[in-house]
Amino acid sequence: MSAFICAVDQGTSSSRSIIFDKSLNIISIGQRELPSYYPQPSWVEQNAEEIFASVVSVISESLIKARLSGKDLKAIAITNQRETTIIWDKKTGDPVYFALVWQSRQTSDLCEEKRKKGYEPLFRRKTGLVLDPYFSASKIRFILDHIPMGQERAENNELCFGTVDTWLSYKLSLGKIFKTDVSNASRTLLMNIETCQWDEELCHAWNIPMSILPEIVDTSEIIGEVDASFFGAAIPIAALVGDQQAALFGQLCLSEGDVKNTYGTGCFILMNTGSQRIQSKHGLLSTVAWRFKGETTYALEGSVFVAGSAIQWLKEGIGLIRHSEDTERICHQVKDTHGVVVVPTFVGLGAPYWKSDVQGAIFGLTQGSNDQHIIRATLESIAFQSSDVIMAMEKDAKQSIKKLKVDGGASRNDFIMQFQADLLHTEVVRPLISETTALGAAMLAGLAIGVYKSTADLSKVWKTSQIFKPQMDEKTRKEKLERWRMAINAVTAFKCDHHEN
Repeated sequence: MSAFICAVDQGTSSSRSIIFDKSLNIISIGQRELPSYYPQPSWVEQNAEEIFASVVSVISESLIKARLSGKDLKAIAITNQRETTIIWDKKTGDPVYFALVWQSRQTSDLCEEKRKKGYEPLFRRKTGLVLDPYFSASKIRFILDHIPMGQERAENNELCFGTVDTWLSYKLSLGKIFKTDVSNASRTLLMNIETCQWDEELCHAWNIPMSILPEIVDTSEIIGEVDASFFGAAIPIAALVGDQQAALFGQLCLSEGDVKNTYGTGCFILMNTGSQRIQSKHGLLSTVAWRFKGETTYALEGSVFVAGSAIQWLKEGIGLIRHSEDTERICHQVKDTHGVVVVPTFVGLGAPYWKSDVQGAIFGLTQGSNDQHIIRATLESIAFQSSDVIMAMEKDAKQSIKKLKVDGGASRNDFIMQFQADLLHTEVVRPLISETTALGAAMLAGLAIGVYKSTADLSKVWKTSQIFKPQMDEKTRKEKLERWRMAINAVTAFKCDHHEN
């Protein structure tokens, strides 16, 4: 009898349900797009009930496609968009406000207020994060300030806060489960990264009553059951994990120094730092990767804000390409960029620079420059930005990376992957299963229910699709990196106050 595990991958743009068998083959996929709402510029919200409804529907769809019933599932795992903040009424289970999405900047003023009061060093020391609207704490504060008697209701123990993992497990268990795992809790600005517990001082700084916070549990453990009324059987929920940490696990980056890069709209790069929490001196975040049987594994994380969205810009913004897939072929039509460098910092610079007021630029244009050079330079920029983060990680961890494991949409582009291998002068490894986020969640659930006895069992079923080996000579590599640094210095020096719509 095969052991089927259902991994729910609840992302910002869609909810997906992927059923795996014991050998981690994909049996079926259910998917549903999810709308976001933009009530004001830079505000991003979602409807928490729509998130939940989409998850129930995709689990049903994946079961129907696989010709399985709920009784056939050994476990459900939940991996989710991180930091997105939901508050609901404890009695009714109804959300009291829209979900504030991780991308939303509507709490910038609240963060600025805390910065002026000198809280930033406390947050950095205790949480490993920077003081930024990205994380959940300021979003909780915003919601409590924007609903009738919000603070009073929170203090009277009438409200619950959760990131998406908590909301889904609460709803699927009909309110019996009110928990989050360490990987998600570590993204709230409220958890002490050393103790992996909610921190009184941090909660006090935001005036958030601790009674509204869920219990923090291991990433891989049975935390309760999905109510039988949903899928005809009570199914154990055996893993909760933030999406980037799930991808790190799904790539089997289980040893200290292992690194993965997810090339999506942006890039999310994580390095496993083992039991050691490294306080970054080079603009990276310290975060919890996962906790298994009470043992915590930490990670360094760096984000590139614009990666796949730079290819979107080539298509929709300036109309240089018709299809994203064409870029690989076009890049090979020219031998290099003819000196053109594209810096696609459309929403500021992320790690390791953290400069929010920077704008994008194209350098090195001559009369000999053409569309193909600009397209190639844009694709190269994705690898350049990733290299900046990875080189910062090497400095923080005081070790060189042995190889880079890759996933996400742009990782299917051979040109970018080869250029990445050349810049880092290291192997870039692309796995056979590209669904590494769902895969990681399924693996963690499989360990919790004993389908896999140890991580060694997982190594047997993880397969490589392709390895890109560095081919560029050292002189060319250094010249390219130097030219990129000059371009970065130029965009950070250029300040433009004048915005035209």
